[in-house]
Formats: sequence, structure tokens, C-alpha cells
Amino acid sequence: MSAPSIPLPLKAAPDISDWIRFGPGRTVEVLTGRVELGQGNLTALAQMAADELGLAPNDVVITSGNTERTPNEGYTAGSMSVSIGGMALRFAASAARVLVLREASLKLNADYLSLSVRDGDILEGGRPTDLDLRDVATGLNFAVPVIDYAALLVPERRTLSSQPLPRRDLPNRIFGTPFIHDFAPEGMVHGRILHPPVQGAMLRSLDLKTLAARPGIIDVFRDGSVVGILAGSFSVVTAAVDWAANRAEWAVPDLPQAASLRELLAGAASAETVILEKGKIPEEDGNAVEVTASRAYLSHGSIGPSAAMAVWRDGRLKIWSHSQGVFQLRNAVARVLGLDIEAISIEHASGAGCYGHNGADDAAFDAALLARRVPGKPVKVIWSRLDEFRVAPLGPGMLTTARAVVDETGALQSASICVTSAPHGNRPDTAGVPNLVTATRLAEPVPFQRSNDVPLPQGGADRNAIPYYRVPNLHVGKKLVHDLPYRTSSLRALGAHLNIFAIEMLMEKIAAETGQDPVTLRLRHLDDPRAAKVIETVMAEGEALRRDMEPGAEGWGLGFGRYKNTGAYAAVLARIRVEETVTVSHIHAAVDSGEIVNPDGALNQIEGGILQAVSWTLKEEVKLAGPLVATETWLDYPILRFSEVPQVAVTLIDRPEDPPLGCAEAMAGPVAAAIGSALFQALGIQICDLPLTRERIMAAALA
Repeated sequence: MSAPSIPLPLKAAPDISDWIRFGPGRTVEVLTGRVELGQGNLTALAQMAADELGLAPNDVVITSGNTERTPNEGYTAGSMSVSIGGMALRFAASAARVLVLREASLKLNADYLSLSVRDGDILEGGRPTDLDLRDVATGLNFAVPVIDYAALLVPERRTLSSQPLPRRDLPNRIFGTPFIHDFAPEGMVHGRILHPPVQGAMLRSLDLKTLAARPGIIDVFRDGSVVGILAGSFSVVTAAVDWAANRAEWAVPDLPQAASLRELLAGAASAETVILEKGKIPEEDGNAVEVTASRAYLSHGSIGPSAAMAVWRDGRLKIWSHSQGVFQLRNAVARVLGLDIEAISIEHASGAGCYGHNGADDAAFDAALLARRVPGKPVKVIWSRLDEFRVAPLGPGMLTTARAVVDETGALQSASICVTSAPHGNRPDTAGVPNLVTATRLAEPVPFQRSNDVPLPQGGADRNAIPYYRVPNLHVGKKLVHDLPYRTSSLRALGAHLNIFAIEMLMEKIAAETGQDPVTLRLRHLDDPRAAKVIETVMAEGEALRRDMEPGAEGWGLGFGRYKNTGAYAAVLARIRVEETVTVSHIHAAVDSGEIVNPDGALNQIEGGILQAVSWTLKEEVKLAGPLVATETWLDYPILRFSEVPQVAVTLIDRPEDPPLGCAEAMAGPVAAAIGSALFQALGIQICDLPLTRERIMAAALA
């Protein structure tokens, strides 16, 4: 086991007091910039901190995502809450313990190394003393560097790690009213911004006088192409927006049509940027195998719409938002409104679940803009479902071509991967650009800027485009698409969803054309024993899943990937049945995400990631009609139903001696690949355009 590296967040927040605070009445507050989006991460983070402090989990309270109190850790994204944020807390908590025990050693006239903490009690040589960690901490100065004192417990001394502790957020979520949608402070009014039907449209005309005269309307204003409406109730403001949407005249940009998603993306692509060049790709194809895969544009599809609340009071702006990055949102709002960031405070609050950059930040800016019209009154904004589909960022449509040359034994000699996609990185405050949709339509607009995408090592469109398999000669490139009218940004797993699918479909096709077993083919090209282990584990434990297939109607498939090539390993077996549509009956996954802090939380996230990936792979697709996002309701955007949920089994490979790696996003690509591989086996034809709908299967069968 190698020593863990110093977590990056400690550079911006270096002191113990940035992370751990001891208050009156033995209160211990843990501070984190990571936010709870429904993934249960705050339970695991509190668990990690309590473990290092020697406290019971319920002895700590955790504060998250608050620009006035918590450290700035950037966005809660990329499955990094535990692997990065949790490790920062672990370092800080260990440093706090060391500082307290050094003070206790003076009080006890004891060797510091003989002291430990259990349930808050300070022990000497394993025997109780009359000192408590929290009492000794009172009055100590914790404004000292974490790295000067940090001494992490060895795995065998962690008593809470790997324990399935209950989620601390669930009671309030079930029995309370924690969501922004439920907020109802005294004097609150409701607000909405009228959004255009097409990205880039400009408002020509609207009868504001008649709109303002509607019963229950408090205020109506226009700023450029932005129309804001304030009312005393949600129903009144909703009806007013609907009225205005039916009467507003917009100047809509004229954009070219395309017969298919593949043509649309290929026609708008820029020149290729080389991501990786290794060795030399042979000029002669030899035994070449090629796969081209595509993915439709995707919506976040959260059951609840985006929401926010804001209030201007005494020259200050306070916002409640379910943003993934409250500090970055604050910077963006400050730039657009010309405010000092110290005049803005943002507090994270529960809202619609989020798997990337959804409409939360935009709803927050809408609320701020509206609240400025009624100082002292809280303004709540709840987007419509139509706003969610048309205005919120989409997961980009993508096109990935994977080509390989194999030798006479079927071994990979070279591979060339090319990804075509709109950027996956357009979050607020990216490269200093606010990236707030309403701000782009103000009389003094703050436009979007062309994004260069998320760079490696994380990667955006090219995330997981570099194969994890051994390939002596390799070329990887990407082509960005900028000039399409569909707003795109980060959606769970980013490019990994399609890129892993494409590479795995390539491996399946190589196996079929060279007469190799697809599992053996993968294993012979893997140098990482942990990668091989997840494949071997899922094949052994999912053996029953592969029995008694009905020829032509059922199939099983394997999908493998290591998320970002640095994160969690996942191998997935899927069993499907092909009738009127494709149905996934069983999924078995083996996952190695290093240390598993909370097994119950990890299983919840992995199972959720599996079901979302099944839904993406079989059903989800934003419909386009020229420049218009034609999807408007759930009837236009089918998602996986409860009746369609497969039987899911997950094997966790716990490695307490290794750093935690995150888990949920690791499932997207392998699940898609397992379903695609199973369909290939069942029908004997390979279909690589996602989602795998009846229409696409029929078209491929007739081709």
C-alpha cells in the first residue's frame, strides 16, 4: 500500500479549521464543499471524518455547499466526492486528532504515541483517561496547516470504514420538507422567466401591458429579450408564462436540416484534434475491423424540475440552489450583475436530482434577476418540464469511430479512435464565462463562449476514448461540434458512455470475425490485474445468467471499462430478450472502487447507475426538429419504467488498503456495452446507434 497523495482541495483550504470546527456543547462540525444530490455522499464523508476523529458518526454534524462557511472544492462531479473530497476530510480530521492528542499528552504527562481516541474518550495504552477529545479541543487553535499534522489511521484501525451506516439525509427527505420546491417563507412571491422556443432566438414583440394586467400579477418587466413575471402564487405565474409563450413573437435563427444524427454531427464537426499518438498506424489496413457508434442527445430527465429561491436584502443577494458548484455559480452571477462576490451568498439546498450540469444554476440566476425587482421579498422559481427539455443543457449527441488492425492470431496491433461531439464542459464560470442562459438574452448580453471541452486527464467528449486494452500503436482524436443550436454540457459519465460502448463493440466484432471467445480476447489484452479480476469475477458469479438461452430471442453480453482510465473498474453481464422491443431481464456487475467506505451507499449508487444506463441505452432520446428541441413532455421522452427494471446483482470488490475511487459513473459505458453485446449475440447483427429502439433494430435487420 502506497502512501495516499495530498488531496488537491487542501491547496485552496489548507488549514484544519477550514474543514473541522469544535463548538460549544461538544459540537463537532465537519465542513465540505461537496453537496448532497441524492447520492448519499454526506453520510460517507461524515463517516470518514468521524473515523479519523475517533467519534461516533452521530457525534458530528456536516455542513456542505455554503459560500459563507465551507471550503471551495469546485463542482460535486465526476464521482469524486469520496475519492477527493472524502480524502481531504480524512486528512483534516486526522490532523485535528493529532493536534488534540498532543495537547492531551501534556495534560496527562504521557507519551503522545500511546494515546488514541474511541467514541470521543482519550485512551492511554488502550485504557480510559478522564479526558474527552472535544473538551481538550476547546480553546486550541486549529488555524494551522493540515499537512503539518495529518497522520491517517491505517486501514485496520478504522472502525467505521466498510460499515453500511444509514443515510443521514433520508429522514428529512421522507418526512420533512427539505426541497426548494417546498420553501414557503413569509412574504415569498413566485417568479418565472419566459424562455424562447429555440436557443439563440430573440424577442420581437409581446403585449406586456395586457400581461401585467392579468389578475394576481405583481410585476412584469422586459430587459432585452428577457421577460420576467412575478405573481402571488405558482398557479398564477405559470398561467401567465403559458399566456405569454402563446403570444410572443421570436426571431428564430435559420439552420440547416440533416437526415440523421450521424449526418448532423459529421457535417458540423471541426478539424480533428489529436489526443494521443503512440507508435505508428500502418498505412495498409491488413485485417482491419471497424465500428461506428452514435448516441442521441439526452436530457437529464430528473423527475422534479429545476428550482431556486433568492432574496435581495440590505444590498446583499442570498440564493438557495441545488447547484453542483455554489462558488462557481456565485462567480457567474456576480459577473453578470456587476456585483462584488462578497455581496452574494449561496447555500445549497435539495432540489431535483442532478447528474451533471442541469438547469439548477440557470434557475438560480432567474430567481436573482426577479428578486431584484422586489427587494426584501423571497422569490421562488420553479421551471416547467418544457424548460427542462428545451432550455437546460443536454447531454451531447456523439459519434465515435473505433478501428483496429489485428494480426494472424487475432491480437490487436493498432487502433484508431475518433470522437465527434459537442463540448461536454459548459458549466457556469468555466474559463471565466458565466454560461447562464438568461444572461445571453439581456439588453447587455453576456454570451456563451465556444468551449474547448473538458481537457484530459478527465476528458469530456474524449473521456475513455483511450482504450484500456493493450494496443502497441494507437491514435486517438476528437472533433468538436460548435455550430448547432442545441445547448450542451456535462451529463453523467460524459463521453465515457459512448466511447466505452464503441470500444467494447469493436472488441466483440474482432472476436466474431477472428473466431475468438470475447472474454478471452479482452483478458489477453489487459495488463492490469484489477481489470482482469472484475471480468473474471462477473463471469464466475454470473454463470447462471448465461444458461438456457432461447436462440434468436435471448442473448447475454459482457461490457468492461475503467472509468476515466483512473477510476473504478466495472465489468457487467447483461441478459436480454428481444421481442417487440429489447428487454433486459438480468444485470450482474462486479465493481472494484478501491476502499468502500459505505457498502450500502456504494450499492445504491451502482444500482442507480445501472438502471440509468439501461434507460439511456434502450429508450432515451431528445427529439430534434431543425433548430428546435421537439421533446416537450414525458410522452416525448420515454424512460425506463418500474415494470422494466431487471434483476440486478452487484459484487463489490473491497480493497481497504487502496484509495476510494468513486463508483456510480463507472457503470454507464459497461452497461451499454453489455446490452449491445447481448443483442449482437441474440440476433447476429451489430447495432451501434443508441438508443437501441425497435425502429433501429428493424432497420439494421433489413439492411
